[in-house]
Amino acid sequence: MCAVQRIVGLVVAVMVAMVMRVVCSQSHDYGDALSKSILFFEGQRSGKLPSSQRMTWRKDSALRDGYEIGVDLVGGYYDAGDNVKFNFPMAFSTTMLAWSVLEFGNGMSSDLQHALDAIRWATDYFLKATSIPGFVFVQVGDPYGDHNCWERPEDMDTPRTPFAVSKEFPGSEVSAEIAAALAASAMVFRPIDLKYSARLLKRARMVFDFADKYQGSYNDSLGPWVCPFYCDFSGYEDELVWGAAWLFKATKQPIYWNYVLQNINQLESSATVKYINGVSYLGGSFAEFGWDSKHAGINVLVSKLIMSMAGTGSTPFISNADKFICTLLPESPTVSVSYSPGGLLFKPGGSNMQHATTLSFLLVVYARYLNLSSRVVHCGNVVASPARLVKLAKAQVDYILGSNPLGMSYMVGYGKKFPQRIHHRGSSLPSVGQHPKQIDCKGGTDYYNSKNPNPNLLIGAVVGGPDIKDSYADSREDFVQSEPTTYINAPLVGVLAYFNSRSS
Repeated sequence: MCAVQRIVGLVVAVMVAMVMRVVCSQSHDYGDALSKSILFFEGQRSGKLPSSQRMTWRKDSALRDGYEIGVDLVGGYYDAGDNVKFNFPMAFSTTMLAWSVLEFGNGMSSDLQHALDAIRWATDYFLKATSIPGFVFVQVGDPYGDHNCWERPEDMDTPRTPFAVSKEFPGSEVSAEIAAALAASAMVFRPIDLKYSARLLKRARMVFDFADKYQGSYNDSLGPWVCPFYCDFSGYEDELVWGAAWLFKATKQPIYWNYVLQNINQLESSATVKYINGVSYLGGSFAEFGWDSKHAGINVLVSKLIMSMAGTGSTPFISNADKFICTLLPESPTVSVSYSPGGLLFKPGGSNMQHATTLSFLLVVYARYLNLSSRVVHCGNVVASPARLVKLAKAQVDYILGSNPLGMSYMVGYGKKFPQRIHHRGSSLPSVGQHPKQIDCKGGTDYYNSKNPNPNLLIGAVVGGPDIKDSYADSREDFVQSEPTTYINAPLVGVLAYFNSRSS
C-alpha cells in the first residue's frame, strides 16, 4: 500500500511540475500589458467616438441604433470580432471591469481613468437600454445577417434590429446581469461622481426587481435570435442571486442579503451536468464562472462577507468556494480542469482563454480574502495557501503573455511575437482613414481569406488561444482560437493590475 502511495505521489508531483513549469524565463511587464488590455475596449466601442479616442483607426459606427423604434440605443460594445451588441456578455464584461477596479484599482495608477472610461462607456449604454419601464433591451443587430457579412462596423448595412425582454417575454438572466453591472459600477463611481453613482444604483434596483418579478429565460422569449450565440445554458437563477449579491454589497440592505440566502439552495440543487456547444461537462455548478454561469463568482464574492460575519457557519458559500479552488489545483485530488503540456488551463467550450482569465481572477481575489481571514484551503490531504492560488494565477497570466512553448504572446501588441490574423472585422479590413469608400457585405471576403496580417492592430486584444496541445494556427478562419472577446479581457484587467502592483 505504501508503495502504491509513493507511486501516486510521484505521478502527482510530475504532473504538478509539468503543469507549473515556466517554459520561458522572461519576466513580464504587467503594467504595459494592463495598459493594453484596457485600450482594447476602445477598439470595441460602438457609437459616436469621443475626442479622447486613442485607437484612432476606429471611427463612429451604428449611430442610429434603436431609432427605428424611437429609442436611443447608440453606444455600448461589440462583443467580439462581429458587429452585434449582445447585452448579456457585455453586462458580464462590465461587472468584471467594475469588480477589477473595486479590488485592484490601486494597482492601475495612470490606467485607472481609462478603466473608468471603459466602464462608463458600457453603463451609459445600459442606462439607455433600461430606460423604458417594463422593457430591457438585450441585443442590437441581426446576428445571422451580421455573421453572413465581413464588413467594418463603420460600414454596416445589415439590419440593426433591437430585441427586448418584457413582462410577457421575460429574460431574467440578462436583466439580472445588467443589474449586477450597474450595482458594481455604482460602487466604482461613488467616490468620484456621487450623482452618477446614485443614478446607476437606482436603475440597478429597478432592473433587478423586473428580473425577479417576471422570471423566465430569454432563451424561451428570444431563442431564435440569441441562440446559438449566447444561449443561457445554466439557467437564470444564478444571475438573480449574483445580482442580489452585488446589490447587497452596494446598498447593505438586508432585503438583498436575505434574497441571496433564501435562493442559494436552489443553485445548490441544480444539475451538475452542463452542455456547452454540444459538449457535456460534469464538474458541479459550483466550479463554473463566466458570462453564462455565475456560481463560483457568487461564492467567492459572498465569502468575504461571510468571513467577517458571525453566526453564518452553515451557509455553503465558503465551502463551495474552497471546493471550486480544489477543482483548479493540479495537485488536488478533486481537480476537474485540464492543463496543456505548457500549463494553460482548459475547460470544455469555445474561446478557452476566457476560462484562464476569469478563473485566474477568482484565484487572486479569493487569495486576498483568505489572507484577510488567515485561512487556507484544504483539498483532501493537500493544503493550499493563498500564495499557492496566486502562483497558479500567475502561471496563467505569464502563459498568455508569452511564457509558453511557442514563446508567443496571445495579447495583440504585447511582446515581439503575437497573433497577426485575428478573427475581427475592423482589424482585418483597411481602416476608413486608409480606405474611405464603403466596403459592402461581401466586399470584405478577400480580406477575410487573405493570408496577410491584419492591417489594424487591435492593441490589447486577447484571442481565444491555442489548443490543448499548445498549438496555435494564427488563422482568421479558426475563430475559436483567433477571435478576441470583451469577456476574455475584462477579468484579465483586474489580474494584471494585481500583478502590476506586486511587481512595482
